[in-house]
Amino acid sequence: MPDPNLSEDLLRIPTVQRLTQFRPAAILEGQYRFEQTTLVLAVGELTSVLRFVRDDLGFDLLADVTCVDWHPREKRFEVIYHLFSSVRNELLRLKIRVDEGEAVPSATALWPSANWYEREIFDLFGVSFAGHPDLRRIMMPDNWNGHPLRKDYPVEGYR
Repeated sequence: MPDPNLSEDLLRIPTVQRLTQFRPAAILEGQYRFEQTTLVLAVGELTSVLRFVRDDLGFDLLADVTCVDWHPREKRFEVIYHLFSSVRNELLRLKIRVDEGEAVPSATALWPSANWYEREIFDLFGVSFAGHPDLRRIMMPDNWNGHPLRKDYPVEGYR
């Protein structure tokens, strides 16, 4: 049964078809723009979807993990995974939305390079990653107060 949150055009893309067969409830919404599929996932489905797209769909490169702060929106943070399939020359963007204090499952067991991206997000946004092997600051000093890329962080810093 087609997901009502996904357009017919999006459901024609083979990657999206395979994902909806694998985990129908995992995809909350999606779009296809600029030759790239973007899917918003349920947080609890992230690890299984990341493993599926790596092992079964051939997305062999985790190009980036980044974060956006949409303060004051509820579920203010979007953690975004940029994946690439070198076999099919296909880009895939997966997003999850989390609120302050909500942990994101770490992707370091699937892609060791996620270690650095997740530490950067933790340091600059304050988003925590459950299961991360070494979650500590990477850019700011250990005694730094706050997370400077949050929208509510004062421009002149805390005094």
